Amino acid sequence: MSKKKIRVLMAMSGGVDSSVAAKLLKDQGYDVTGVFLHFWKEAGDVSENKCCSLESMLDAREVCRKIGIHLHTFDFQKPFKKAVVDNFLSEYKKGRTPNPCVECNKFVKLGLLLERAKALGFDYVATGHYLKIKKVPFNNKKEVKEKKSVKLKSKTLEKDNFIYKLYRAKDKSKDQTYFLYTFNQKQLSHLLFPLGNYLKPQVRELAKKFGFAVAEKKDSHEICFIPGKHHNDFLKRHLKLKPGIIVLKESGEVIAQHQGLPLYTIGQRRGIEIGGNGPYYVAEMDYKKNILYVIKNWNDKILYRQHLTVKNLTWLSGSFPKVPFSTSATIRYGHPTEKCVVTKIKVRSQECEVAFIKSQRAITVGQSIVFYKGEEVLGGGIIDSCF
Repeated sequence: MSKKKIRVLMAMSGGVDSSVAAKLLKDQGYDVTGVFLHFWKEAGDVSENKCCSLESMLDAREVCRKIGIHLHTFDFQKPFKKAVVDNFLSEYKKGRTPNPCVECNKFVKLGLLLERAKALGFDYVATGHYLKIKKVPFNNKKEVKEKKSVKLKSKTLEKDNFIYKLYRAKDKSKDQTYFLYTFNQKQLSHLLFPLGNYLKPQVRELAKKFGFAVAEKKDSHEICFIPGKHHNDFLKRHLKLKPGIIVLKESGEVIAQHQGLPLYTIGQRRGIEIGGNGPYYVAEMDYKKNILYVIKNWNDKILYRQHLTVKNLTWLSGSFPKVPFSTSATIRYGHPTEKCVVTKIKVRSQECEVAFIKSQRAITVGQSIVFYKGEEVLGGGIIDSCF
């Protein structure tokens, strides 16, 4: 099919990445239409969702005008509130530390957007994320078997014997595969990530070359619905918190008062507000007794675990590997991958158990674990427990 006939719905955030991605696709000959997504924000003047602020929408509109493409807007406030914000608060209430970006991409920013795009007759959804998708032919019996288990609905894919694989971006410092491991073969076949082979400085140079005013716009590293350094303030407004004691794990001494256990996470140093001769690190939260345990040694063995369980497991190929299965995994964004073995898999409940070769510091329940084979993303899930 001629690229002029391939319709792409480009998610525009008003930032430099999505702006350059849209221009690259337009120059490649695709029929590109921009879309700006409106997400949930707190009522009143408490905060503003940085992903969909008025400034961001105006920036996206100006870029689309300059490129020569239309910009539409979708109101995703309700699904965003339900899938992302409500889940975020529910997880913290249970003593878990969620990653809202994973949930947003899975259910809203890409999940729901793919559904809307299909209904409107678009062939692809594109974003400015840094990662790669490759259409790879089946080349051995094992892959053919995997393909059959995927049960792809696309007759073209079945005829051509291809499978879609996800890989790390060229720019390892910007790689976002950690947030986008949740998609199946059908979804992957309708996604485009134009920046996968670019370095961030190259993207900014292209933005300057294209004459985009957003060329020097700063990247946001915040949770979009909690701007600035107000994470705990947001939790205090939306959760019923119960103060309790802080105990030094080594001695059993009560050394301070905590403001509510959901405000803390394993390994945390900043924000404990103990004072004195610290620093202190969060070692354990006892929700039954409402006690926060801390330690003084950053490298204390109590922070290390070698085993974990995973729920909501996704395997991108569509078929689960036979266990035991040796691979590498990362337990949080920006953390290096470490060698591990998937020891048990429960296909029906989408669960597995993982044993790391070396114990890992501060494994955090609620965060994602993502599995890799070299540069390829194999899948991932939510950490449910560690031991």
